[in-house]
Amino acid sequence: MDNEQLLPRHQYHHQDPIDTSLLASLYVGHFLARWGARTWEFSVGLYMINVWPDSLLMAAAYGVVESASTTLFGPFVGQWIDNSTYPKVLRIWLITQNLSFIVAGVTVVGLLISPDLRATNVTAFTLLVVLTNLSGALAVLSTLAGTILIEREWVVVISEGHSSNLLTTMNSRIRRIDLICKLFAPVVTGFIISFVSLIASAASLAIWNIVSVFLQYWLLNSVYKGIPALQERSKKRGLKTNIATQQEHASSSSTSQEQLIQHHNTEEDLSEDVSSSNPIVRKLIQRVSNSSFIRAWRVYLQQDVVLPGLSLALLYFTVLSFGTLMTATLEWDGIPVYIIGLGRGISAIIGISATFLYPSMETRISTLRTGLWSIWSQWACLLACVGSIWVKNNTASAYLLMAGVAASRLGLWTFDLSVIQQMQDQVSESDRAVVGGVQNSIQSFWDLMTYIMGLIISNPEDFWKLILVSFWLVTIAVIMYSVHIYRVRKHLFHFEKLLMLFRRCV
Repeated sequence: MDNEQLLPRHQYHHQDPIDTSLLASLYVGHFLARWGARTWEFSVGLYMINVWPDSLLMAAAYGVVESASTTLFGPFVGQWIDNSTYPKVLRIWLITQNLSFIVAGVTVVGLLISPDLRATNVTAFTLLVVLTNLSGALAVLSTLAGTILIEREWVVVISEGHSSNLLTTMNSRIRRIDLICKLFAPVVTGFIISFVSLIASAASLAIWNIVSVFLQYWLLNSVYKGIPALQERSKKRGLKTNIATQQEHASSSSTSQEQLIQHHNTEEDLSEDVSSSNPIVRKLIQRVSNSSFIRAWRVYLQQDVVLPGLSLALLYFTVLSFGTLMTATLEWDGIPVYIIGLGRGISAIIGISATFLYPSMETRISTLRTGLWSIWSQWACLLACVGSIWVKNNTASAYLLMAGVAASRLGLWTFDLSVIQQMQDQVSESDRAVVGGVQNSIQSFWDLMTYIMGLIISNPEDFWKLILVSFWLVTIAVIMYSVHIYRVRKHLFHFEKLLMLFRRCV
């Protein structure tokens, strides 16, 4: 009996082995969805620069719209998923995401076909730009819904009742698929742009989403129908939503009666509490405090994994990645574009290697300690980026900067997997989607701050300031996670083991 109490929660009830063909369908469906999202993520900056060649305004404006939409509406997406059945989320996610990318592709084609539209027809130009921004932002929000559904919900439900290694393996494969798309989607798009045209790439994006949406739905729907655990969980969610709706109606009616009684008592004794004599203010405060946005944040802040989540989100406030700001600075320093592309590719390959390293580390030293070693590893690699500031030769400085960023991807993506699995293990089923939505909202907020920071410090000569700011933010994230580890484990490292190892070496 004592040994049984030591077993992990998901080993109490053994489930039948999962059909590998269903897992393959899950991975392929996820790949198709992520390919379209990563293609747009890479292409949209090139589209905007060509639409307005003499300024980065369009690209920056789109980045602000996209990040702000996820920051504001991310918690609502999480709550909507939590209150919806899996088939409903699956249908709306795939239809909205693919339709949005189709509209975005068509509007971009319209902008690129008529390069003089900005001067000849301002109204049509503005309309197309607005449609592109709105459809792109909506596509990113629907992509967020798919990410929460697959990574935060289905992976956990499928792995329940099986060995803990299954969850670790599925997390690693899902992240590996995303990083592979991040690596190869820009390569394919770059070939289309280089050897055909920019218009062809936008048209191919629209065609890809028209064709693949049906295959995506067939694959992922077959996973849902083939795994009973998903169907059972979906039925429970539907039942929970119905009960919650009934309770809300009952609560609203009782609340109305209480408000009448309180209002009557207030009229009788106005001198005791002046603020209670204003039912409009009280009702407004109550409505704000009970809003979906505030409730979602309240749920998030009550979790035990708040510090790991905030640490991960803070890593998004950085220019130390092969993003728009660093790429533009490297090009300004005279680094050939193909070298920058090669550095981006090496960075992605190192990130993919993290998905192979993580399962081994998690098995040997636990999820918590894997996160600790990985985030400190990232911090150590970024020291090279800080050192590049004092290198006199611009070319050598740029290469050192790229090397530090590429090497840090191993720690970054290992830490990302560690935090995701901590949230999967420690967040209750009823809060999982809400917490995922808020987490993505925080990450998008810091991503938005990166764009704003780039607008404030826009001179490439001052990029060293952005490097220092980014490094100190990573340092804060490291400290926050280390504090979390100390609170949970009461120590950071086994110093006695390190001392024993040192004595052996001596």
